[in-house]
Amino acid sequence: MTTTQPTTRLRTPRSDVRRPDLLRLTVGLQTLTIFLQAVSSGLLLSTSYGETLHSAGARVMYGATMLYVLAAVLAWKPGGGSLRPVLYATGFLVLASVQVVVGIAHVPSVHLPLGVLMFGLSVLALVRRR
Repeated sequence: MTTTQPTTRLRTPRSDVRRPDLLRLTVGLQTLTIFLQAVSSGLLLSTSYGETLHSAGARVMYGATMLYVLAAVLAWKPGGGSLRPVLYATGFLVLASVQVVVGIAHVPSVHLPLGVLMFGLSVLALVRRR
C-alpha cells in the first residue's frame, strides 16, 4: 500500500505581493510630478498663470514624496523587505524639502539644478530592480 505525501505549497500573502507594486507606483508618481514641475517652470517664465501652477505642483510633488516614504516604510517594516528603499525615500524627502526652501527663497541657481538632479535620481529609482 502506497501512501502519498500531501504537497505543501508556500504561498506569499497578497499584501506582500502588492507592496513592491505600491512602492513602484509611488516612485512613478513622484517622477511624474517632478517632470510636471519642469513643465510648469517653463510656464512660470512665459505665462501669467505659471507661478500658480508651479506653486500648486510643488505641493503635489512634496505629497508624492511623502507617499513614497510611507510606501517604503510599509514595504520594509511589516513586509520584511530591505531598508534601502526607506533610505532612498528619506533622501528624496530631504531633497524635496531643500528644493521647496530654495524655491520660496527665489534662488534659481540652486533650485533648477537640484530639480534636474531630483528628476534624474527619481528616474533611476523607478527603473532600478528591486
